[in-house]
Amino acid sequence: MEKTPRVIVEPPDSRGLRAVSMGGTVVGSAWSPSGLRKLLRQLGCPEGIDLEDRRVIVWREAGSEIWPDRTWRRRTATALMMAGLILSMALLTVVGTPDAMGALTFAQRITGFLFILSGAVQGLAALAALDHEGKRQFKYSGALVLVGALIALITESVFLFTWLQEREPTLYFPVSVLLFAWSLWALWRLFHEQVWRVIPHPKRFATGVALSGLLAATNFAYSAVYQPTSAPFYVTLTAKFGTPHTDPIRPFIHVPLALQVENTGKVPAYILVDKYLVYGRSAEYSKDDGGLRDWKKALETESDAELHVSESGSKTISAGQFAGPGYWLHPGEGHIKEKVIQLPRSVEYDLLEATLSVVAMRMDRGKINLRQLQQAHPSWQKKEGRFYCAECSGMIIHEGKVRHNNNIINITRKPRYVTVLWQGTPEEFDYSYAISSYKIDFEKSPDLRELRKEIAREEDRYGVESRSISTRVSIAALMASV
Repeated sequence: MEKTPRVIVEPPDSRGLRAVSMGGTVVGSAWSPSGLRKLLRQLGCPEGIDLEDRRVIVWREAGSEIWPDRTWRRRTATALMMAGLILSMALLTVVGTPDAMGALTFAQRITGFLFILSGAVQGLAALAALDHEGKRQFKYSGALVLVGALIALITESVFLFTWLQEREPTLYFPVSVLLFAWSLWALWRLFHEQVWRVIPHPKRFATGVALSGLLAATNFAYSAVYQPTSAPFYVTLTAKFGTPHTDPIRPFIHVPLALQVENTGKVPAYILVDKYLVYGRSAEYSKDDGGLRDWKKALETESDAELHVSESGSKTISAGQFAGPGYWLHPGEGHIKEKVIQLPRSVEYDLLEATLSVVAMRMDRGKINLRQLQQAHPSWQKKEGRFYCAECSGMIIHEGKVRHNNNIINITRKPRYVTVLWQGTPEEFDYSYAISSYKIDFEKSPDLRELRKEIAREEDRYGVESRSISTRVSIAALMASV
């Protein structure tokens, strides 16, 4: 036994862990007598070594009966620290992956990859927490856990700040609140232990963490707010009548009509809904020179006021969709549709008018489930379920889920849907549209006041704009060219 190196057991530290050295070298640590025996067996000592033998084991400042470790408390703290970091890792990965893999702009993809990278750091911090709350064999494990807690505090603060703008209940909200509270607890615990003391340059470390958080916040603001606002968004419409031709057999005049929608901006565009209408207008001539007729009505309806036309009326000749909901245009891309309007030779109209209307949405702000949106639901068919409306006239309903191109907004708000109502009557076709959290159901009546506010807010958020153009041609000029 005299040749056996003496084992020295140091006094317990603040957590109750006692370091063990042999031959002047620290060989491990132990929480309890059983842990000490296990360590000594690994070092080659006899299995039945007497812990009270002072010739073999020296107890510094505290005897063999002093083991202040509270196993349940230590294991609970370890489990809580690891659980918070793992949950934060999962949340950051869920938030970042859709943007990293499917965002339209480079800045949004960078934001997604930053969240994934932060999630990876959280995973490493969870492994480090196991060591830091244990025997601390890795010198910088506490610093790594500190970084993980700071990341959780910063990201959850961003999530909660974004949530406060709308205050809508989501599944992610309680998770964010829980992680925010956890990050405060973790930081309090780590600062109490002064884990930064092992960091070679703590001030530089703090500056680096602060700059990283500032960079992430700036990139989020740029990708979510500035870039989707600053990039030009233009959808140009064209409507033009061509040279008419007579039908050699039937008493018709064939008038070509070319309609075009072109993306002349810098960002791709979804077309939510569109329509074209062709009117025939007739008028009665008046010699009265008393000024513009019906000018008040013209101001109210944004129509024309004329001097020599005493009465005018219009009748729909042709109506329909230009392409239908759910197609898109990349910058510089256009879509052309050519129609032939058939008029009787004995037409009584004075003017022929064509209008083209389009509602477009910026693709750099949202992504629509086009398979859903392009599916038509006739309101008069009972098999359509919640789209069925017995009291409605002829109506075709389109609905598709839309997600914002910054996933932070998606997880802090209820799902949004694009809803298009295409209505027809014997006189005219018309449409209405909305982006809101309301899924159409004719058996449930929403709060219309709140719904209108939400629709206006979502149109601005997703960059929805309406475009319309009209062109007129004289029937006399058409007949003269035949």
